[in-house]
Amino acid sequence: MSEVYATRRARLRDRCQAGGSEAALIARPANVRYLAGAAPSGSVLLLGPRQDLVVCSGPPDDRTSPWRPDEALALHNLAAPGGDPAVAAADLATGQGIGSLAVEEHHLTVARHRALASVAPRLRVADLGGAAEQLRVIKDEEEISCLRIGAEIADQALGELLESILVGRTERHLALELERRLVDHGADGPAFTTSVGTGPNSGRPGHRPTDRRVEEGDFLSVCLGAAYRGYRCEIGRTFVIGTSPADWQIELYDLVFAAQRAGRESLAPGAAYRDVDRAARQVLESAGHHEGLPPRTGHGVGLEIDEDPQLAPAAMGKLDACVPVTVEPGVHLPGRGGVRIDDTLVVRPEADGGPELLTITTKELLAL
Repeated sequence: MSEVYATRRARLRDRCQAGGSEAALIARPANVRYLAGAAPSGSVLLLGPRQDLVVCSGPPDDRTSPWRPDEALALHNLAAPGGDPAVAAADLATGQGIGSLAVEEHHLTVARHRALASVAPRLRVADLGGAAEQLRVIKDEEEISCLRIGAEIADQALGELLESILVGRTERHLALELERRLVDHGADGPAFTTSVGTGPNSGRPGHRPTDRRVEEGDFLSVCLGAAYRGYRCEIGRTFVIGTSPADWQIELYDLVFAAQRAGRESLAPGAAYRDVDRAARQVLESAGHHEGLPPRTGHGVGLEIDEDPQLAPAAMGKLDACVPVTVEPGVHLPGRGGVRIDDTLVVRPEADGGPELLTITTKELLAL
């Protein structure tokens, strides 16, 4: 893996130098993890013309970060507690004779930016922009393998929950049980806060679980994800509790399922982001659901649960092979509930079988 990280750093270094900067300061944790192999809490990565080093506030702690930085990297631990590794890195850059430094302005606070200027006033600072995030969009097979294992863990946790008695239990209880099962099956932890919605709460995007109890005839919508070796995936499903679904529930479910299938089938290298969104959105709009639709149909996943690309109406760009994304349309009817169906897939060319579905829990409308 050391060669993989070295290649990633070399690609970013080339971009910096092409933009006129001798070095780069990486402070966003996911970017440090991607380029260095680990991101001890608060650490930053300094990409220099001759040497790359990780600057930490203290020695890496195996309890909070099970991965060590790439052995090819130098480690610099701050002597004084409470120091800012980003500021220390800027000082080290000056000491190495570096005159220009690209930084992630979208991640640094104004206070940290001012501190950099004060400790290294002669250092010319430029904006790195989203160069590191752009490198992370296309995943290698090792990264996809981590996502695949995370998806298997999430599928397993969800499948076990569906075999238990659900009526009378609260949304909050079910969410906590799902998160416990994720860890039991080998996840680092949940990829994000697990969402469980019942009855009128079902189908609401990003719903935070409450103490509402599951009742007969409810829609139950669940959205969860597993983090495995730092990589995060997600799955969302909707079910009916304890009885045969009502006609309106079947109709709504079939509609969202059709929209989700349209989005999945449009995933291909070269497909425009907004065209994937349009494929799913048109199905819902043609049925009269113009109001309250989610602002996007899906997004990229990886070291963060919400990465580029964004599958949204105004998104610019086209998909590449080996890009993992979610397809997650939904409809929520205020006061009644709704349906969300969410899968994580990897974009693959048609010659390789088309999009690879990572989350395989059934999308049949089950009565639990």
